[in-house]
Amino acid sequence: MQRIISLPFLQRAGRFAGLAATLAALAVVSGCARNSASSSVYTYGQAQQEQIVRIGTVIAVRPVTIQQEKGSGVGMVAGGALGGVAGNAIGGGTGRAIATVGGVILGGLLGDTVENQVNKTQGLEITVQLDNGETRVVAQAADVNITNGQRVRLISGGGPTRVVPM
Repeated sequence: MQRIISLPFLQRAGRFAGLAATLAALAVVSGCARNSASSSVYTYGQAQQEQIVRIGTVIAVRPVTIQQEKGSGVGMVAGGALGGVAGNAIGGGTGRAIATVGGVILGGLLGDTVENQVNKTQGLEITVQLDNGETRVVAQAADVNITNGQRVRLISGGGPTRVVPM
């Protein structure tokens, strides 16, 4: 016996798929809109602001992980939506409802985990002995090669402090 799928069912399935695709796209876009801990990135408000420059020598460098303090929640929502759509495609009746709820929960957890991983940056904790005798430590993205014994400039004021090679 052949089962015929009704047109309203196909329309609902198409709406769910469209919603899931939209939420997934939002999750990807939100992952691209991260804050930067790079010494080479200035915000618009930091541009054309006077900065204080101090000169020193790097006395220690160690790798660190820089993570955004709080996720946007988009990963959890998108993962939950995709998991719910996937779970809804399994089984029928009560089993379908349980699979949908389970898909929402597991998808939300997975989406949150993915968003947290996307929001991590490899960084350096740089200890600098300034020429005036003071010691400063700055953590920043590991996008500029900084080594022990290197002469550097510490640039600060109106925002973060940056360590920049001479």
